[in-house]
Amino acid sequence: MSTPDVRRYRITHRTSYRYDDVLEAGYNRGLLRPRETATQQVLSFELTSTPAAEQLSEHLDYFGNPSLYLETRAPVTELVVEAVSQVQVSWPAPDLAALDAWSVAEAAAVLAAELDPVEHTEFTWPSPLVAIDAGLGEYAAQVLGPDRPLGTALAELLHAIHRDFRYTTGATSVQTTLAEVLATRQGVCQDFAQLTVGCLRWAGLPARYVSGYLETVPPPGRPKLRGADATHAWASVRCPDGSWVDLDPTNDQFADSRYIVTAWGRDYSDVSPLRGVVFTEADSSTLSVEVDVEPC
Repeated sequence: MSTPDVRRYRITHRTSYRYDDVLEAGYNRGLLRPRETATQQVLSFELTSTPAAEQLSEHLDYFGNPSLYLETRAPVTELVVEAVSQVQVSWPAPDLAALDAWSVAEAAAVLAAELDPVEHTEFTWPSPLVAIDAGLGEYAAQVLGPDRPLGTALAELLHAIHRDFRYTTGATSVQTTLAEVLATRQGVCQDFAQLTVGCLRWAGLPARYVSGYLETVPPPGRPKLRGADATHAWASVRCPDGSWVDLDPTNDQFADSRYIVTAWGRDYSDVSPLRGVVFTEADSSTLSVEVDVEPC
């Protein structure tokens, strides 16, 4: 196995809410601090808000993600939350040849027997945004047949979703179902990650949805625009050797040291970056998100 790259990044994630009337108070939960993982070290993290938070606290959620509570009560028409992180990432490539020692069915059987039953259930059963039905099974069966070598099947699933589905901004929303994605054959990274998770679970393989960031590179000769990056999503599957292998069907590749993990869960509903409740008489609001992922 080749030695993985070691990379450092500075990530700025700025979220702005603007209202056409006064925002009296806001109570928000955020998954904005990157996770400590076997492949990732968090060097620093700072969260600021305008107006300044009346209360700011942190705990680990059910899945072990750092969860921030942010409470603001100053009357304003704009709320801005900015998270700045520095991380070091060193992510080895998966050994697909070694994973081919198991078939898909053998891997599923080993994991069912050896994993903690709660962990196995929460990442194998359907979840709020990942329904496992006949349509999903028909698609998954094309590459995740029970006798297929595991490593080969994972690579083919990655390539198949990238080939068969078109990346179309605005074609879907957080409420879009997998059945709709399968019918229209289009979506964004969130949809493709959840589709991958669904296919893996259909095959009996525990799979989780991963949220984070990916370093992007501008076209040759073009400067990188400030705020032009975005959050990203991909899938991760538990393997019988004890590893988790991360697949990004949006970009047709396995995760490497350009990928920064913020949170994981069953699907997007577990890991949205910022959500909460606000008190206002405003009739309308606008949301803008700016993300910068910069090597440092």
